[in-house]
Amino acid sequence: MDIRVDDNKARSEQRDVPLCVDLDGTLLKTDTLWESLVALIMRNPLLVFAAALWVLRGKAALKNEVAARTDRDPASWPYRAEIVDLLTREKQNGRRIVLATGAPKKVADGVAKQLGLFDVVLHTTPDTNLTASRKKRALVERFGEAGFDYIGDSGDDIAVFESARKAIVVAPDRAAHRWATAHGAEIAVEREVNARLLLKAMRVHQWLKNALLAVPLVLHHELLNISLLASVIVAFFSFSFAASFVYILNDLADLENDRLHHRKKERPLASGRLAIPSGMGLACVLLAASLALALLLPLVYMGVLLIYIAATTAYSFVLKRKLLVDVFTLAGLFTLRIIAGAAAIASDLSFWLLAFSIFFFLSLALVKRYVELSEITSEEGSKKLGRGYYAVDFEMIGQAGISSAFGAALVLALYVNSDEVQQMYAMPLLLWPLCPMIVYMLLRIWMLARRGQMHDDPVVFIISDWRSQLVAAVGAILVLAAAVNPL
Repeated sequence: MDIRVDDNKARSEQRDVPLCVDLDGTLLKTDTLWESLVALIMRNPLLVFAAALWVLRGKAALKNEVAARTDRDPASWPYRAEIVDLLTREKQNGRRIVLATGAPKKVADGVAKQLGLFDVVLHTTPDTNLTASRKKRALVERFGEAGFDYIGDSGDDIAVFESARKAIVVAPDRAAHRWATAHGAEIAVEREVNARLLLKAMRVHQWLKNALLAVPLVLHHELLNISLLASVIVAFFSFSFAASFVYILNDLADLENDRLHHRKKERPLASGRLAIPSGMGLACVLLAASLALALLLPLVYMGVLLIYIAATTAYSFVLKRKLLVDVFTLAGLFTLRIIAGAAAIASDLSFWLLAFSIFFFLSLALVKRYVELSEITSEEGSKKLGRGYYAVDFEMIGQAGISSAFGAALVLALYVNSDEVQQMYAMPLLLWPLCPMIVYMLLRIWMLARRGQMHDDPVVFIISDWRSQLVAAVGAILVLAAAVNPL
């Protein structure tokens, strides 16, 4: 009986103590300032100079200026489900819930309205950045020393933790983790930062596309040339680092859209598992490493690499929204990989190889767009994904892609019958089966896409599909056999 009374008393005391929660990194998996600032600069890069002036006026001014220029749907923020559930339970038990955040009023009020859980909202004003000791002072003045419980995540929250009756630490940074360990505080959610997360952000599996840099080396029958092979390996990593740099840049620009996609929402940056400053730092390291490796190769390779970086960046921010320009750009980017491979070993490029590449990769680029559009449901005639395509264009994309597949096979057939091949290969007749094999591979991809069974990146599909791998292996054997002189 006494235990029940004590338990009821404890619950009553608990209800009398408000539960205060931080926003950035705690209730949300992201930092609203960083995300809003990135979105603002991505939309208008010249605003980086204005942001520098806002910083000089103080962080409070920076936060309010950025918030005033961005309109963000509060529902699109990546909320931490565990903390929302905790707040909901405490609210249902009659406890007062307080949002105490360093975010400005516009952001804080939007989140409060979205969740409908908060009795009090404390936020940054144009003059006061409500973090660290300033947040501590505001909470102590309102609720008294040890008169509140607090949920936070960073070193800035340590001052608040020390004045709270109870501290709950969420996904802590190093400083907050050390404090929580030393004081025996509850760690509700551990921070996830590891090599696997960084590799996922870099999309290392996409590096397989850069194996195309070895095509000129193979076609020139120089695969056993150690010096040239080493150059291609250096170029491979240089190109891969550059590609990962652009992937991260693209993810930063598409955070809000990625969170609406059933698969892309799990990407490290979109999901909030990788902090935006960490992602930006990783991107800078990758770009520096790519350019450093490029210095080891012929100067023309550096030129091709810079063109690739510029083109992929332009595609991410502008060209991917332009009708047909998007697919031609994608095809061109794949062909650039082959050009880069030739530049790395200082070899001449074959007209036939470039022509075949354009048609082959144009067909795959059209598959990619076909699959993406097929996943979107909309009314007839409406635009899709903001890419300039209409529902009535859907079949046209398929027809153009299949035509490009046959175009690639035709170029290959003309190449096999050319004088160049007759001089380069001892048994050129062995190359003829490559033509129907290319048609088989591409038509099968299109049939799977039509059935809804295709990954939205057909190049990755080819790399992982055993039938495509078998076709590629047989093709490689035929090329090697045709090159060998039986005498």
